[in-house]
Amino acid sequence: MAEAAVRQATYADLEAVSGHLVAEIIDGVLETHPRPRPRHASATVRLGGELDLTFSRGRGGPGGWIFMIEPELHLGSQIVVPDLAGWRRTRIPTEPEGAYIETSPDWVCEIPSPSTTRLDRGPKRRIYAESDVGHLWLLDPAAGVLEGFALADGRWVLLATIQRGETVALSPFDAVPFPFDDLFPFDDPAAPAQPET
Repeated sequence: MAEAAVRQATYADLEAVSGHLVAEIIDGVLETHPRPRPRHASATVRLGGELDLTFSRGRGGPGGWIFMIEPELHLGSQIVVPDLAGWRRTRIPTEPEGAYIETSPDWVCEIPSPSTTRLDRGPKRRIYAESDVGHLWLLDPAAGVLEGFALADGRWVLLATIQRGETVALSPFDAVPFPFDDLFPFDDPAAPAQPET
């Protein structure tokens, strides 16, 4: 007896998801997870702010980038929503008209949480590599760790792992280093991070 074909999720399925959830279509499957917790959301805003001033607006740095928090990316048949994404201005010179972007970013940062780690460290890493995203950062606020990867011959190469108390100087944003601890407004840098549940 032949097995029934698995139904591929559609954009209509994604649009029907409640607004309090993040929805993605990964390998034909509709994936949903809750919006970020405060630690996650504040780290996203802080990192975006660090990069925006120097690498987008050029204040004390080179400029030339566009950054977005949680953009909806259509990368072929995959629909993903990274926590942060950045494009060199030359690759996305005008504001996209629609609700989503089809130009793959030059840099992506995912902030894994218990509900997203499987996707962020698994299929989404593969999708970003297949889409020629040049750099991927994985920021884990609960563990106080930032991993920076560069794409080389279609594979992710670990450039560095940054921990609490250290300075972030990772490609492609190594021109203007900043203290890693600045991304955690709720934490006392001397106290160990609390695990997320």
